[in-house]
Amino acid sequence: MTTAWKSIDIEAGLLNESDWVADVTLGQKQDPDQPKRPFLIENTFTAPSGVARLYASALGVYEISINGKRVGDYILAPGWQSYKHRQHYQVYELDLKEGENTISAWVGEGWWAGRLGFGGGWRNNYGDDIGLIAQIEVNGKPVLQTGGEGWNWRYGKLSASEIYDGENYDFTAGDESPQPARSMARPKTKWISPEAPPVRKQQVLPAVKLITTPSGKKVLDFGQNLVGFARIMKPPPSNVTLTLKHAEVMEHEELGTRPLRDCKATDVLEIGNGSDAVGHEPKFTFHGFRYMQVEGWEDVSVDCFEAVVIYSDMERTGDFECSHNGMTQYHQNTLWGLRGNFVSVPTDCPQRDERLGWTGDLQAFCSTASYLYDTMGLLGEWLEDVAAEQLTGDNKEKGVPPITVPNVLPFGIIRMAIWGDVTSHAPNDLYAAFGDRRVLEDQWASMTAWVDHGVLRAESGLWSDDQWQFGDWLDPTAPDDAPGDTHSDGTLVANCFLLKTIEILAYIGSVLGKDDAKRYQSEYTKLLKAFQDEYITPNGLITSDTQTTLALALHFKLVPEKNRKHMADRLVLLIRKKLFKISTGFAGTPVILLALAESGHLNIAYRMFQEKQCPSLLYPISMGATTIWERWNSMLPDGSINPGEMTSFNHYALGSVSRFLYEKTGGLSILKPGWKKALIAPQPGGTVTHATVSHVSTYGLHECKWRIEGKKLKVDIKVPPNTTARVQLPGVDEEVGSGFKSYTVDWQADPNWPPKIWHFPNGQPTPLDEVVE
Repeated sequence: MTTAWKSIDIEAGLLNESDWVADVTLGQKQDPDQPKRPFLIENTFTAPSGVARLYASALGVYEISINGKRVGDYILAPGWQSYKHRQHYQVYELDLKEGENTISAWVGEGWWAGRLGFGGGWRNNYGDDIGLIAQIEVNGKPVLQTGGEGWNWRYGKLSASEIYDGENYDFTAGDESPQPARSMARPKTKWISPEAPPVRKQQVLPAVKLITTPSGKKVLDFGQNLVGFARIMKPPPSNVTLTLKHAEVMEHEELGTRPLRDCKATDVLEIGNGSDAVGHEPKFTFHGFRYMQVEGWEDVSVDCFEAVVIYSDMERTGDFECSHNGMTQYHQNTLWGLRGNFVSVPTDCPQRDERLGWTGDLQAFCSTASYLYDTMGLLGEWLEDVAAEQLTGDNKEKGVPPITVPNVLPFGIIRMAIWGDVTSHAPNDLYAAFGDRRVLEDQWASMTAWVDHGVLRAESGLWSDDQWQFGDWLDPTAPDDAPGDTHSDGTLVANCFLLKTIEILAYIGSVLGKDDAKRYQSEYTKLLKAFQDEYITPNGLITSDTQTTLALALHFKLVPEKNRKHMADRLVLLIRKKLFKISTGFAGTPVILLALAESGHLNIAYRMFQEKQCPSLLYPISMGATTIWERWNSMLPDGSINPGEMTSFNHYALGSVSRFLYEKTGGLSILKPGWKKALIAPQPGGTVTHATVSHVSTYGLHECKWRIEGKKLKVDIKVPPNTTARVQLPGVDEEVGSGFKSYTVDWQADPNWPPKIWHFPNGQPTPLDEVVE
């Protein structure tokens, strides 16, 4: 059988440097020591009929309109990249008129020239001029480009817009006369049409409560700590100055702004006719907030504003809920923490004078993040920036990645374990979640450079004590003003990660068929012995005896098999002595519950999860948290904000325990990269009586629902096409193909639940009964 020939047209972006004809159109030169005022640039052009495309980027951030209609729905485009090495451009389909058309574009300083970093920060990190880069093509032929003729610029009603400090808008200002624009050559960097999704408006939330503070201030509570901005929904009073101040928490019934440090997080609007302000929202700023103080509108009400939530437009892939409200809320808080900190790049916090792409935070959270959302595009692009900053340009310490990416810190190149280990851990996590070998191939040079050249070695091959380490950063036992002064020895923690990193490199090398795989395997064997000689006693205890060091050694399998039970028992003893409170920071938190479950102490893992006293996983929730905090005690039990400078109420790293909810409570985990084969093995425990977990992989929906009914465990599973799953339940261990299947098996409640609380009066351990919700 034959058919008639068919043809299709395939359209590519601007793949070659020669495809670009656009340079940069700029406004007037502005004071480099001051914030850059946003401006409008405008032009008219003639277009023939046909297929029209706009290719756009900016030295700064931009928003474009054609014939008075906004193009696209991206926020803060082109996003934040390591602009010196790589920069994104966006492509839009246009509906042009045949004949004359007009283009206008707002340009703001964004991350390009705006103030970034703490302690006052640094301006002009990439340049002290801001401008637009745009090229319009019809039928593949340019009809307009920036840097060419006919462009004018003018200031408008938007008088200031900074990422940290907020936005000023003057409705009463008149239109300025346009002036001829300047131009400059387009920077020599790598221009990329990104795989990373753009930042978009994702949802709106109404205000749920109006608070009048003891000082008489009016504060709107939106019920959720979020990232975005407020939109005016009703006319404010005419001829007033409207000031909107944002914060995440209330402290002693007033707006809690101290954690913002040198960040104003304030929008100021000069209102003329109040009706003109309806629908207004900021253009080039965003805030991390739950509460907004409104000044200048005495009779403001909850229906006067709504909150617009923004984040990178990733596909939601994972969900979890169970019978324990606190554990379900912890998962929700993890989701909101991810959303607020995945705004173009994975940041440490979205509210204060920082918002940087800290590599250690992402190392801790990457595997968890990829259960929740399709992170491949955003994190894959970000890892390319990690490699670019690490291996090229002005990095004098080749092999050492910056501790923040994109790097704007003058001191950002530091040989720091965990932070540097993101070079291999994150690609490995992405490969496991999505099965795409490209991320391993693209990042191979980065990961090997870190291990071979970046790590400062002692004679043994382990980390040298000469290099100070962040270690188990923000261990709750550390002083409020010294978050790195933890109980766990920093070099020991660093060496745990060095061993794990080399093990990962041996594995990745074998996946890629690299000759270095055997070299890394040999190095791992040698360093494991050195580690055990240095830190592990003959009976299986570890120097620097803490929850973190024990959990890392167990989970990373750094202790001899014969000693695992003794070490696990020691970890349990330390946890009991702490009355099931948590004593881990960024290094230990992601693994501690996994280590307990893997070593036969599932009951202790659940008891630790369900503890509510400070510090614990559920303590923030008992205090009303709707996101993951930076510290376990970011707010103290009396309602005071932690006095330490490092105090954020939206910081995803400690949300990494949600991995336990997916893999152990829900019972869904990866056996082969990309979810080609899954493990379905729910492990009920604690007071949890039912749970539902799901994940949408590249193959489709994986799901496990279970419930305990008397002495029976009932489990319903779903396995997507072209995959298999190993199902492990009491009395069941089998491999199944795609489809639905239900199981009912015998169930016996844990006789060791609840674990005893141990007190130590006079140095003698004494068990006490307790009731656990």
